[in-house]
Order: sequence, then structure tokens, then C-alpha cells
Amino acid sequence: MPDVLSAPLVVEFPFTRSLGPVQSAFLTGLRERTVLGVRADNGTVLVPPVEYDPVTANELRDLVEVAPTGTVTTWAWNPSPRRDQPLDTPFAWVLVRLDGAGTALLHVLDAPGPDAVRTGMRVRIRWAATRVGAITDIACFEPYESEPHGSEPASHSGEFAEPVTGIVTPARLDYVHTPGRAQSAYIKALEERRTVGERCPSCRKVYVPPRGACPTCGVATAEQVEVGPRGTVTTFCIVNIKAKNLDIEVPYVYAHIALDGADLALHGRIAGIPYDQVRMGLRVEPVWSEGARHVDHYRPTGEPDADYDTYKELV
Repeated sequence: MPDVLSAPLVVEFPFTRSLGPVQSAFLTGLRERTVLGVRADNGTVLVPPVEYDPVTANELRDLVEVAPTGTVTTWAWNPSPRRDQPLDTPFAWVLVRLDGAGTALLHVLDAPGPDAVRTGMRVRIRWAATRVGAITDIACFEPYESEPHGSEPASHSGEFAEPVTGIVTPARLDYVHTPGRAQSAYIKALEERRTVGERCPSCRKVYVPPRGACPTCGVATAEQVEVGPRGTVTTFCIVNIKAKNLDIEVPYVYAHIALDGADLALHGRIAGIPYDQVRMGLRVEPVWSEGARHVDHYRPTGEPDADYDTYKELV
């Protein structure tokens, strides 16, 4: 299909989460070169620790310290490390049951090659030179010739100076996106400052952006229909958090907009009006980006607000 577009796409964002007392103690412990697990109702020490028993669902708080040495339970060789993986040289993904633990921890093993890795081999933690209270405080595991540690894991209060209370984890997905015939036509029309959808041959509804099939009837669509350019705000939300690399001052508004002639609302940013004046039924029109590759935002047209009955099915 020569008319189908294809392009690399990167989805990237920082994932921020707060920590409860168990996860806080675990990550704070790593910062202090201490590995903590939690004792389950059946006596098994779970590492990494969880806040609720996986069998009984009871809350768990009995923290215990385990050894920095352990045994590989299973592994897989990674010959080509990717960006931001723990090591930039070939390594093994390993599950390690630390001495004193009843479950295995997923991490990486620094080894010269797959022939140097085996299930049952003894390993120990190589700590990162700089530790901040994250799983990366364990730089990796390394081979270690020793007998398994046989002592009972000791209880631990989990109290450290300046506990870690939250973490930020970068999430990133790199892939090649091929939108398909229908959406390729939609994207190409945007370059001409037009918005096109496709009409279902059965229910006659027009869907924008087109999907190549009717989401209601399940039949293929092919008839292109130009819609808009004006439309009606059906619902909206006020955004108060500034996104990374997004040059838009907060607060701002994102809305679902039912373009004239369309039976499905698309979303777009509303500008040219104070955020607290955006409302359902507001009539808007597109403001195109430089080069007209996409709509930058929508602004009020100055028309009277649309009657609710004209867009209530699209809310």
C-alpha cells in the first residue's frame, strides 16, 4: 500500500509515585546497602517486599534483613543492551533468591558470556557508587563463590534517616508507527487544512479520525467525508500540571470537540479564551500550526453556544 504512511514514534514521560511504609523502607535500605524483605503469613520472606500477603491479602509489616548474596534461579542472556539498561555491555537477566529470602529478585548479572552463567550459581550484589534510594542502587550482581547463607533473617525496624518517600521512573517507548490506509488519508488531509472522516455504509455515521471500520457496526468503511472545520465543545478538562517539553502555560483546557458533520468527538486544546470561560456547547474553529501539518488549537468562533440537544449523543 504505497499511500500508507510510516514514521518513528517516541512516547516518553516521567512516572511519579509515592511510597507506602514497606516500599519506602526497601528503597531507603538499598541506599544504605541493606536489603529488606517482608515476612508473609506463612513465614516466607518476600524480596522485593509487598504490602499485602499474596495469598491471604493481609497487610504485611514485619520487615526482615536478608543477605546481599544469593543463588540464580533462572536467567536469560542479553547480547545487545538497549539505551538506559543497567549495563552497556552484554549481560544476563537473572532471578536471584537472596540468602534468607523465599522469593527471587529480578536484576542483571555482569558476566563475560552466556557460558559463564548457570542456574544455581552463587552471586552477590555490586552496589552503585552513588545511591539515591532506587532499585538501581544495586548496580548489578556479580559471580561469587560461597556457600549459601544459612542463618535466619533478622527482623528490622525499617527506620533510616531521611526515608525515601517517592520515586520518579522515566518511561519510554520507541517504535515505528504505521497508521494504516484510513488514518494515512486523514493525516494527509491535515496538510491541506482539511479534516476528513469515513462514513459507515450501514449506520451512516461519520467517524473522525477514521479507523477503517465502524466501531458500532464492525463493517469496513471507505467513503471519505470532509467535516468541520468548526465544531462544538462537548466536554473538557482543565490541566494544571505543566508537561515536560510542552511550551504551554498552565492552566489550559483540553476538550472533546464534535466537528460539524462528525458523529465522534475528537480532542483538542482550547485557546483564545480564559480557561474558566470554556464551557460545554462553546462553538470553536481550528487554528492551524505553522506549515499546516496539524491543528495547533481551537478558538471561539463568536457564534452563540450550541443547544445541548444537538451534541448530547456525543458527550
